[in-house]
Amino acid sequence: MNEEQRKFLEACRKTYIEDLTGDIMPFWLGHGLDRVNGGVYTCLDRDGTLMDRTKSVWFQGRFAYVCASAYKNIKKEPQWLEASKSALDFIDAHCRDTDGHMFFTVTETGEPVQKRRYVFSECFAAVAMAEYAAACGDGSYAEKAAGEFRNILRMLSTPGFLPPKTSVPSIGHSITMILINVAKTIKQVADDPALDARIDESVDLLRRCFMHPEFGTVLETVGPEGEFIDTIAGRTVNPGHCMETGWFLLDLARSRGWDRSLVEMGLTIIDWAWNWGWDEEFGGLINFKDCRNFPSQDYSQDMKFWWPQCETIIAGLYAYLASGDGRYLEMHRKAHEWAYSHLPDKEYGEWYGYLHRDGTVAQPAKGNIFKGPFHIPRMMIEASRLCGEILEKEAAPADGAGE
Repeated sequence: MNEEQRKFLEACRKTYIEDLTGDIMPFWLGHGLDRVNGGVYTCLDRDGTLMDRTKSVWFQGRFAYVCASAYKNIKKEPQWLEASKSALDFIDAHCRDTDGHMFFTVTETGEPVQKRRYVFSECFAAVAMAEYAAACGDGSYAEKAAGEFRNILRMLSTPGFLPPKTSVPSIGHSITMILINVAKTIKQVADDPALDARIDESVDLLRRCFMHPEFGTVLETVGPEGEFIDTIAGRTVNPGHCMETGWFLLDLARSRGWDRSLVEMGLTIIDWAWNWGWDEEFGGLINFKDCRNFPSQDYSQDMKFWWPQCETIIAGLYAYLASGDGRYLEMHRKAHEWAYSHLPDKEYGEWYGYLHRDGTVAQPAKGNIFKGPFHIPRMMIEASRLCGEILEKEAAPADGAGE
């Protein structure tokens, strides 16, 4: 790393921490936190005005996780821990149906609105419980996190409990990759063999079924044994998900002593994601591609959403930490500079979520059922930590010279 790169990472680390503590967290605590009913609202207009009081259940877990993670990793701010507990309490009181499956949305007071076939609400509740336990030392939440993980496995493995998405037999990338991160997060506070078993199963599925070298990508949907499904859905490439999967694998590799096979797997997936997703004309990571280069069906296929940019920022840093290859620092720099030149709202705070391909704002709301306080603050927490680790690692040889 040269001096210019070092100064850039120092500036990035400072920016991530300052923006998290001075912009993102205050925005959501000030406009989103429900101080009457508990939990968080996410349907906020550009200036933080509440547009819809419906509450996203997966964002109760996401918000609880972010608040606990910021408290644990960035600053011991009591209101962040209190906000995390508020969202966890709201989940416990209102968000689970009698069959153990959580709702997708509820009213502001917790009455059911919608239930979907997924277990993502449970996944984010589980990581929130674990992170809260790690942040404050409350062992009861470690037990809750482990119990929630087993509940997730129960629902996924019980025939007919979660209706299939289509009549065509298939498996999905999203749940496969997210369970790696969920299990690893819980492992910091709980010792349960089911955690490592599921991590290993997901890694095997990714390598054996979802990675398709003939297309140079991870596919979003494949047959039960990884069969290529030659339909529009089966050909879908989601570069943002691939970036996220890549850094999840590198995070896992580090926890296992930088396991070489996991490092190579993670770097390969990140390289593929960059090749498919980075827009050389306008910059930024696009949403979707077709692996056979047919036109993508999704209306937002070439838009620039907030979250793939966040995942690319993290992935570039993790890839450099794992490999020392300078091209990943360049990947991070491009992603960081594009995101920071297009997404932050300098007038009202927080970040826009939905941009056209050329980077102009498509709609200015700061949140809805799908966008809220998660990807941006998680990126700032993870990226600030990674910048610090890289700078420390690069300084170590000089500091240790002559020893």
